[in-house]
Amino acid sequence: MNAIKSFFSACCLLLVLGGCTKTVNDDLSFVDAAAAPDKLSVMFDITQDNTGLVTITPNGEGSIYYDVYYGDATTTPVNLSAGKNITHIYAEGTYNVKIIGHAVNGKTTELIQKLTVSFRAPENLVVNWAIDGVNNFKVNLSATALYETAFKVFWGDVANEPGQPFLEGQNVNHVYAAVGSYTLRVVAYSGGSATTTYTTTVNIVDPVLIPITFESATVNYAFTNFGGGVSTKIANPQMNGINTTANVARMVKNAPEVWGGSFITVGTPIDFSVNKVFRMKVYSPRVGAKVLLKVENLTNGGIFFEKEVLTTVANAWEDLAFDYRTINTGNTYQKVVLIFDLGTVGDGSANFTWLFDDIRLTNQMPVGVLALPVTFDLPGVNYEVTDFGGTVSVPATDPTNGANNVKKTTKTGGAQTWAGTTIGANFNAPIGFTATKTQMSIRVYSPAAGLRVRLKVEDKTNPARSVETEAMTQAANTWETLVFDFATPSIGTASMNLAYTYDMASVFFDFGNNGTGSVFYWDDVTFLPTNVIPNYLTLPIDFQSTYAYPFVNFGGATATVVNNPDASGINTSSKVGKMVKGAPEVWAGSFIDLVNPINFTVLRTFKVKVYSPRIGAKLLLKVENPTNGGQFYEKEATTTVANAWEELTFDYTAIPAGFYARVVLIFDLGTAGDGSPNFTYYFDDIRLN
Repeated sequence: MNAIKSFFSACCLLLVLGGCTKTVNDDLSFVDAAAAPDKLSVMFDITQDNTGLVTITPNGEGSIYYDVYYGDATTTPVNLSAGKNITHIYAEGTYNVKIIGHAVNGKTTELIQKLTVSFRAPENLVVNWAIDGVNNFKVNLSATALYETAFKVFWGDVANEPGQPFLEGQNVNHVYAAVGSYTLRVVAYSGGSATTTYTTTVNIVDPVLIPITFESATVNYAFTNFGGGVSTKIANPQMNGINTTANVARMVKNAPEVWGGSFITVGTPIDFSVNKVFRMKVYSPRVGAKVLLKVENLTNGGIFFEKEVLTTVANAWEDLAFDYRTINTGNTYQKVVLIFDLGTVGDGSANFTWLFDDIRLTNQMPVGVLALPVTFDLPGVNYEVTDFGGTVSVPATDPTNGANNVKKTTKTGGAQTWAGTTIGANFNAPIGFTATKTQMSIRVYSPAAGLRVRLKVEDKTNPARSVETEAMTQAANTWETLVFDFATPSIGTASMNLAYTYDMASVFFDFGNNGTGSVFYWDDVTFLPTNVIPNYLTLPIDFQSTYAYPFVNFGGATATVVNNPDASGINTSSKVGKMVKGAPEVWAGSFIDLVNPINFTVLRTFKVKVYSPRIGAKLLLKVENPTNGGQFYEKEATTTVANAWEELTFDYTAIPAGFYARVVLIFDLGTAGDGSPNFTYYFDDIRLN
């Protein structure tokens, strides 16, 4: 019975085997396609007992085994499986150990690594290390030494650290988990018991960078406080509106200084190459608080740029904009300075406590906010203007550059003599006038030369507080920059008062004349950070401009601009004024009108360079009100040399207050001229000194 069972079992097994079909996959093309070994390296570990015993450990990607050539008298290589190592005893010396890695398909890669075997302590150990340029927590390191076989680096952030081995010529790196100070140690080993060690301190910091958000757990937001300002990072006590972030900064302004504030230093120079508008979220206790944001050079506080704006809401977050488009990008800036309510002493109360956050650079002003300079190009800015008296202003394209946006103003037929256009009804900050910064400029494309353009600035909450001044176009159908100096206001208008707030501007084209349909293009309304000599007729008069110098002659005299007949001595300029005095009047002379009245508030001594044909010739220098000849002041001086340049002085310290915008010159008052060389005079550099 058991024999039968065995027979049937064998039959069943044959049936099963016979019913199976065997499939053989012999496609080995993937093996042929395999790459040669890559990233071949080797590590040496020498025993420090003067035996010269070196452990050789090759490594690489794609190697199934290695050939190891010791580089000494042993010529036959050792075959070593991947993941294994081998030892070899060397005499003192330097050897080129060759490693050949073999891939599964027979492809090979070769590496030659220098091995130094010495029984003396390594010398001249040099360790090169640096914080990585991308990752502030990563350190890159390499080392060299004489007589060393290998190195180990101990990064200093792990207890009982075994050390990371490496060889000369290799670069190693390490990423620290947190900021802090770490003791980095590199040990150079030879075949002897003595080692050489390099030790240093590595400070891992996460630098403050723009944007400053106060959200990083590793950044040290270290403020430097001054003058009573105290800034700290705190949990956001007002997580609402436009700012629901977890952390913000708080400034409390205390006594004693009106300029109390804080600054924070960023890790690298601020990049203004593309974005030039600072934005910062502020939570203010009141409307109208002043916020000054200033950047400074890291080591030279004299290199700085600043802008001040006003808060417009109280007890709510708002996003303030600080227009840095005119910053000098040739300088570097690494300090961000904040001063709230500059000019007012804080008392440390809630009324002098502000929150701020998200200090960042953009290229966009908030919608509805206008800041100088006005370029008509910035996205998101409301460039609407208000016309009055018969002007019509519209957005336009520069007639000489289709990529530039400008404003086009038409002084329509019948428009009033005072017709104009208001811009800056929503300036975000007062214009920054000071005793030495009194000028603005506008680029203008005028239909004619010799047209007066008036610029008025005022307090938008009190129109009675205003000052206006004029410039004059010098060319037709070409762009020119007109400079407006508010230190010399227009005749009949109020003087500048630096105690006032000027935060609105109006421009009047062809002021004083009714409209005729003339069209003006204008752009780049700018506050000038440094006063310049205006490009219209004003003091000093040096005849070097392309301006026409329109003298008005009277009584037989003729004044013109000519080449300097004797460029020597105290006057080597190329152009001067020339007056020829003819008959019939003893008071014959010439005058020239300035665009704005002369400012005698500080300087009251006139200087004029004169070239006279004789000693004892008299020059009368007179100033007048162009619209009221009865308002004048005059002084006379006498030449002391002949046929040479000298400088005459006219004392105007006693001049009464008034509007003087006409300069009158009369040579030899009381004597009729004859137009001869004896009555020909040259003059130059009429200026206040």
